[in-house]
Amino acid sequence: MKAARLAIAIFTTLVYEAVIIAVILWGLPELGIHIPLYGIIIICMGLLSFAVVTYKLGSRILEKKPSPGFTNMIGIEGRVVRRLSPQGFIKAQGEIWEARAENGIIDSGVDVIVVAQSGLKLIVRQKPPDGLS
Repeated sequence: MKAARLAIAIFTTLVYEAVIIAVILWGLPELGIHIPLYGIIIICMGLLSFAVVTYKLGSRILEKKPSPGFTNMIGIEGRVVRRLSPQGFIKAQGEIWEARAENGIIDSGVDVIVVAQSGLKLIVRQKPPDGLS
């Protein structure tokens, strides 16, 4: 997969550079704009640098391990976005999850901790105030 992605990145960069050179050599002179050879080299080096940086950043993101999923949500903190009476929704790790209050009702905007899970539903309890366990 890495070799194919690298080959595609190299090929597309060469195609982009060929198009830019063609425009500079044949298109711009028609408009009365003339770029010297060193200007063409600087433009191509800039595009090459941009391609290398974006390839490296993209590779790092593609190789990143998936963030914790549903199998290990116990202990994750979240915030109620729709009142749990006893069922509603919470936001945890940037995602909206269906949740059920472990006991009682929890109002919107309250911080909660996931204590269990039942199917695709999280069971939560209200987070104690700071300093208390």
